Amino acid sequence: MSGLFGTPTQVAVERGLAEFRSGRPVILTLGGERTLALPVDGMTDQGLIAFRQLCAPARPRLLITARRARALGLNAVGSTGLAISDLYNRAALFSLAADAQVTRHLEVIPTGETAPAAIELAKLAQLLPALLFCEAGTKAANASEAPLVTVAADAVAQFRRGASESLAVVAEAAIPLNGGIPARFVIFRDAVGGTPVAVIVGKPDLAQPVAVRLHSACLTGDVFGSRRCDCGDQLRLALPQLAQHGGGIILYLEQEGRGLGLTNKIRAYQLQEAGLDTVDANTVLGFDDDERDYGVAVRMLQLLGCTRVRLLTNNPAKLDGLAHAGIDVSGRVPLHGPINSDNRRYLTAKAMRAGHKLDHIFGALVDPNDGS
Repeated sequence: MSGLFGTPTQVAVERGLAEFRSGRPVILTLGGERTLALPVDGMTDQGLIAFRQLCAPARPRLLITARRARALGLNAVGSTGLAISDLYNRAALFSLAADAQVTRHLEVIPTGETAPAAIELAKLAQLLPALLFCEAGTKAANASEAPLVTVAADAVAQFRRGASESLAVVAEAAIPLNGGIPARFVIFRDAVGGTPVAVIVGKPDLAQPVAVRLHSACLTGDVFGSRRCDCGDQLRLALPQLAQHGGGIILYLEQEGRGLGLTNKIRAYQLQEAGLDTVDANTVLGFDDDERDYGVAVRMLQLLGCTRVRLLTNNPAKLDGLAHAGIDVSGRVPLHGPINSDNRRYLTAKAMRAGHKLDHIFGALVDPNDGS
């Protein structure tokens, strides 16, 4: 199986991701440990009943991240297991995994060595990092109707890096943009179907530091002009700047919601409507504040022959991420979009809690009734 179709362990992880996205369990292994895991996200009541039958006579437990555990008031430093009653249905489990307030009594129990891999596999599938788990007994091993996929925990830890390394250019074409901006779109593909895009504006001189914008895809802001963030504004500011300075590159990355995915981003928005800021909303769902990995961006730049850059960003973490991966970062150019009554709280949280360089926001006076 190695070579043309990938290594057996890589293929197993890819199949595990497909199973998770389809609402089916997988078996995770590490040493002598074999754990049966099923994401809460997308699970049906029928799926819950079937999972309990697979686990019997053992009872399934709920696996959550340390971030989620702390949001529930627990003192956690790693993946955390919670005992659950047989009376819990799908809705009750989802509430325990994602609601801002939970009033139930919580009993912490051990998780095992495969827990971090189960969490990572759920994140790779862009699902909530909350799963049912139990020891994989004889019923799971002998499941005849649909044999369960087995995934090595070590392979999950290595999978993200392997996906970045598998990137290749698969298509490119000249696409002129509004405002007379010349551009060339270069499409990449990785081994699991990801398709990040490089938009090459003008003709940048690769012998000099190239102006580069790492832009995480934002459907709501980039396409529909959402006023809740500044993503679309930064993209629209970056394009003419690159054109005016002789050219540059926009890497359009599949990292919606700072790496959470579109569904979880909208869930975070719901929590913000209930009073949380953008940082706390992510962590209440069990994620880190920023789940992005810039390995894909590094690989794209390498394939384009670009190793020296000036970043158009307000986020110093992007500079650190590229620099640590061997890209020569010569400087940072800010992109300050307009502030309005809908994004001011979001921008303030990014500046004060996530370290974004948005000093302009503190001097801006915004009418709370502003509709512009």
